[in-house]
Amino acid sequence: MAPHQRRRAVNAAGLLAWRSRGIRDAATIDRNNLKILRAVLLQDNRNFLKVWSKTSKSTIMYENGNIYFENYQNCYSWSKLEKFEDALLCLSPLDKTLASPSDQKPSLLVLTADNWLYRLSAETGEELQRVYLSSNHKFRYLGWDVSQEMFYVKSVQNKETSLERQAGITQNTVMHLAIFHVFPLRVVGILEINKKVFGNGVTDVILSQGVLVVSYSNKSVKLYSFEHIIQRYLTEKLTLGQQCSLLGGKTVGDVPFGIPVNIQITDCPPVLFEVSCSDRSIQIGGYPWHYIYTPPTKRHKGCHHICSLKDSTMATNGIQNMNCCSLESDEISFHPDDSGRIIHVGPNIINVLKILGELDSGSASQIVKDFSMETHQNNTSTSQFTVTSSGRTVKRRFNQLDDDPDQETFRMLEYEDELDLLAAVVTNGEEGEGRAHIQLHDNQSGQLLRTVELDEPWDETYRHELFFNKDTIVHIEQKNTNFCCHVYKLNAVRK
Repeated sequence: MAPHQRRRAVNAAGLLAWRSRGIRDAATIDRNNLKILRAVLLQDNRNFLKVWSKTSKSTIMYENGNIYFENYQNCYSWSKLEKFEDALLCLSPLDKTLASPSDQKPSLLVLTADNWLYRLSAETGEELQRVYLSSNHKFRYLGWDVSQEMFYVKSVQNKETSLERQAGITQNTVMHLAIFHVFPLRVVGILEINKKVFGNGVTDVILSQGVLVVSYSNKSVKLYSFEHIIQRYLTEKLTLGQQCSLLGGKTVGDVPFGIPVNIQITDCPPVLFEVSCSDRSIQIGGYPWHYIYTPPTKRHKGCHHICSLKDSTMATNGIQNMNCCSLESDEISFHPDDSGRIIHVGPNIINVLKILGELDSGSASQIVKDFSMETHQNNTSTSQFTVTSSGRTVKRRFNQLDDDPDQETFRMLEYEDELDLLAAVVTNGEEGEGRAHIQLHDNQSGQLLRTVELDEPWDETYRHELFFNKDTIVHIEQKNTNFCCHVYKLNAVRK
């Protein structure tokens, strides 16, 4: 065994000296640069200052350091004759060298209203690639399957019209999915979601972690292996820009032929997993694999169950319930840092949980608290009774909510992966006007490292989004029919 080496703390000056002498490799230099930035960001003489604001009549989007207005169009010289339905940001992996230089740079995958899929440069807006999807199916949504380096394009649902019902005509096709690989852009194919195969009551379909997830109106969710579906039901491999027999020798991705249905599922694939849950929502993650769901009954509202994916055994302490009395429900999810932990966000506390267990162990896993973050709420309980001017004692009908605007309340939580920081938005309306600040916590210990005050008021009746990207904080809010974007940058505080 190699002798233990004690980790030495190195200050920013030392890291910069190593970098200038070329002692470290590229990956180490990048990590050290982020360590330097994190150290600078947490210094007392640094602060986030608002540097820019802009209002728009349409939705404002933030992606990878860029802010887009007019549904991604006003940053670029694209024609506004084409309406964009959805868009995804595509960032190539750093550990891969791709054949085309344009594949190595950030790009936007954009779906238009007339069924075109564009790949555009995220830096210049230049068109890099275009694919016509279909003249038979109306596509509207984009989604990622990040772990498989794939994305999917989902069509609108086919619904029976009143005339079809009166005539006894049954519409078996529910929707279509077009699936693509990225790095570089390659088509896998199009599959049909059919009632004869998947049954009645299908409400939604997504692709995630190599699994086809099908939701039903009876609140059940079924999982199918996408790899199995490809192996068994793929009728012909397709290549963009080349001819295929399913199109009678026409070119794949050209107008008006588009992409044919080359994944033809004729019978129901094996069900990997099935569960009934509230809002047809299930999350899978952790080490070993677990899933989180809420049973679909009223008495289980706000009650999150954590079970082993292997045999559905409930983990010890696997029922997490904050017993919140609030307008907004608590949220629970697997941590985006791939640590296998779980984040449970409530109005006045955030719990970070760990799963303790072994893959081949016969005993149940255990859920334990890693750390918690709490707000400073007024603990003085509000009296159940008030006295009127006439001297009558009146009992209050409602108690104060946990997310009452007059109390400090967690509103959202963001994770900055490169700096390994958790950014929690906290509101407080004690002075009559809603104010908000951002608490930056260490992701490993939960320690509060610094607080950033937001200049603009925070009205909880409107929708808000917050993005934290290294030295930049972006706050997007909706007020009535307007959208407003506020940008904060890290600055040195002048004394």
